[in-house]
Amino acid sequence: MKRNMIAALLAIGGLAAATGCKADDHSPTGTLKKVADTGTLVVGHRESSVPFSYLDDQQKPIGYSMELCGYVIDAVKAKLKKPDLKVVLQPVTSANRIPLLQNGTIDMECGSTTNSVKRQEQVSFANTTFVTNVKVVVKKDSGIKSLSDLDGQPIATTSGTTSVQLIRENEKGSKINFKEIYGKDHAESFLLVANDRAKAFVMDDILIAGLIANSKTPDDFMFLPEVLRTEPYGIMIRKDDPMFKEVADEALNKLMKSGEINKIYAKWFESPIPPKGINLNFAMSPELKAAIANPNSEGVK
Repeated sequence: MKRNMIAALLAIGGLAAATGCKADDHSPTGTLKKVADTGTLVVGHRESSVPFSYLDDQQKPIGYSMELCGYVIDAVKAKLKKPDLKVVLQPVTSANRIPLLQNGTIDMECGSTTNSVKRQEQVSFANTTFVTNVKVVVKKDSGIKSLSDLDGQPIATTSGTTSVQLIRENEKGSKINFKEIYGKDHAESFLLVANDRAKAFVMDDILIAGLIANSKTPDDFMFLPEVLRTEPYGIMIRKDDPMFKEVADEALNKLMKSGEINKIYAKWFESPIPPKGINLNFAMSPELKAAIANPNSEGVK
């Protein structure tokens, strides 16, 4: 009888252990564990990536990416059952956004970051929320009509970005030489062209469109005809963090399936936006419509 009691106790202990293991499988891991332990979610944002993540006239970060991240934040609060979770907003730049995510300073980045296969070696991304074309902007009176005209010219590039390298990968730009002048952010890089310190700025067309629209003389600028690359944007998260990615993807997929993301898009790309009430009149591309219809986080090569 004693042996039977011991066996029964061992069986109960084994069942409890198994049950405990199963519960542990659903315990927060990665970023969610960090957030649960600290009671704080740190969101990285940009300061001049119009209309994705930028500062309004009250120095508050707003934009398309910031609004989408708000839904992810709500999903994190629900997942952790922490409705009063503290959210800290941390400015980041193109140069420091990945290191700050990797070292734990920020928990996700809500900006205008391209999801590339190369970047996926260091970080991960939630499902695509925008698709852009990399293009070159110049002044209309510069005499530059094509990539081949940039030979020997100074070209602005934002520190921490790789867009300017795409010029050399294009047939028309493969044999030209140019000098790179670095801006700390997109606004400063664009200003280099506006002030004639650089002849061109290479960046995502929508970001340039935002800078042109907010400039003093929007009619002074034009895009060169060449498209250097088509790129998907996504909310950047830590690498190998499937639980956090699942929460973010579910929040975004819900917006896509319901059609709510179309209203959010129209608000930031096809309506007057703060602080100047400028309308970018940037219609949703077929590529973005496809990404919304079939959510994915595939990176560009």
